[in-house]
Amino acid sequence: MARRRNTNNDEPLPKLNKETLSKALEIFQYIKPYRWYLFFGLLLLFLSSLVFMVFPYLSGVMVDVAQGNSDWRFSLRDVGLVLILILVVQGSISYARVMLFAKVSEYGIANVRRALYKKMVSLPIVFFEESRVGELVSRLTSDVEKLYNAFSITLAEFLRQVIILISGVVFLAITTPRLALIMLATFPLVVVAAMIFGRFIRRLSKKRQEELADSNTIVSETMATIQTVKAFTNEAFEYLRYGGKIDRVVTVSMAYARGRAIFSVFVITLLFGALFFIIWQGANMLQRGDISAGDLIAFVSYTAIIGGAIAGLGNFYTEILGAIGATERVRDILNRENEIFLDTDELLEDGAPQTLKRLKGNIEYQDVHFRYPTREDVAVLKGLSLDVDAGQKVALVGASGAGKSTIVQLLLRFYDFQEGQILVDGRPVSNYDISALRRNIAIVPQEVILFGGTIRENIEYGKPGASEEELIEAASKANAWEFIQEFPEGLDTIVGERGVKLSGGQRQRIAIARAILKDPAILLLDEATSSLDAESEKVVQDALNTLMQGRTSIIIAHRLATIREVDCIYVIDRGRIIEKGTHEELSLMEEGAYNNLAKLQFEIS
Repeated sequence: MARRRNTNNDEPLPKLNKETLSKALEIFQYIKPYRWYLFFGLLLLFLSSLVFMVFPYLSGVMVDVAQGNSDWRFSLRDVGLVLILILVVQGSISYARVMLFAKVSEYGIANVRRALYKKMVSLPIVFFEESRVGELVSRLTSDVEKLYNAFSITLAEFLRQVIILISGVVFLAITTPRLALIMLATFPLVVVAAMIFGRFIRRLSKKRQEELADSNTIVSETMATIQTVKAFTNEAFEYLRYGGKIDRVVTVSMAYARGRAIFSVFVITLLFGALFFIIWQGANMLQRGDISAGDLIAFVSYTAIIGGAIAGLGNFYTEILGAIGATERVRDILNRENEIFLDTDELLEDGAPQTLKRLKGNIEYQDVHFRYPTREDVAVLKGLSLDVDAGQKVALVGASGAGKSTIVQLLLRFYDFQEGQILVDGRPVSNYDISALRRNIAIVPQEVILFGGTIRENIEYGKPGASEEELIEAASKANAWEFIQEFPEGLDTIVGERGVKLSGGQRQRIAIARAILKDPAILLLDEATSSLDAESEKVVQDALNTLMQGRTSIIIAHRLATIREVDCIYVIDRGRIIEKGTHEELSLMEEGAYNNLAKLQFEIS
């Protein structure tokens, strides 16, 4: 059984070259307003790294002063005071550096988040059909977080390790050149080998986590579909499937354990062996009088710091590559073509959009042909034509998959059709600004999904900034005010995620109130009562009748009883209109498709 596994945290690392680096640097446009903070932060980083490298040297000086072998005329007290002064300076520089980088990372990455979210909500429906929600959330969270870490920590620490490595090698080459040559000939090679070995161990660890995740997937799926498992008596099958996956986990885990065991031997024998070999050589030089005890201590300290810097460079290099990969995925979204250009300047101070010209509501489809971009091999609409006069109520009926929902989606310009024309008030829909067109249209879907806030916020979504009186009036017209008043918090009642705290009928009436508040010229009802019980359906249908008054209404319906009073019914079959007329006219067609549908639902009088 094939399964998809979320690999957001295991994205492949890009190859570092001039092209990928130059493209990654495009993300700095969001940092540009804070470039001087970044510049001074890098300057302080350089200074603090150099100041840090003074500590090993002063440690050696202290030993030599204590033994009376120092060339400096300092007492131990003097050296201690110098150390305290340097610590104060180092602390002050580090504080300022961290705050400067925080300014760059927090504000800069906030700009990236805003730009990415703004781009996402401005993209067409097709983009969301081609992308999984989890992936989009990952772009906005995990990938942007990688950029945040890169600007706040990784970039600074990477440069810090480079400065420490270079300055440490230069200092050793000047003070103890012979020991420096021995160290450079042995220690870096061992450290690099340890990094490569460590990467191999991490790959085994990652593979173990993947196998374990697969086994957990089997558990979660089995528990979620336990009724199906038992209905098909597949308990033994699921047990064997899970057992086989656990065997894979054990096999990979043992390979991981062997790798860790060998790595521990490697660290103890080679890494510490190389370190003690260098110390041994230094001790021989100390015994011969070639260097002082202070020089040896300083050398050992610098060697340890340089080794840590080399190891750190490997880790930070990998993180930087991860951040570059994250920029590629973020830029992939940012560089897509907008469906709309979101201009927040067009909003009033209270958050409501500025008033645009109201449409009359005349709608005409002229020989429209359409295929979904994600299914271009399937023709959904095949030369469909229909007319809806302003204020008229029409219904679309037909089997599932006939193209009814597609008709209203094209009116909303969720997709672009391939042939034909759709006119609104005699003007092609492609000539309208998408936002202006949609503000004249409201839709009440079959499955209403509310936002997880309050009833007030969900109704107000139809007209941001609406007054309390307008909200109550809309709720009353939608037959929702009665049940809203029964809640202790009234309009401020939390509806829960996706509106789970409300019944289906209550959610529908909230959606209707939202549409009433929007006061659209064109109303689209997509099977708005098909999932309700008889009592809820009557209340909701009364609210819909109020909503449809004086508006052009297109109703998609399976229950023919709800559309007896419409002005015209279009019967859709396989992307074409095969019948049109009123309920009475279509009912008289003995062999008609509508008549056959009606016979299945109610007796024709």
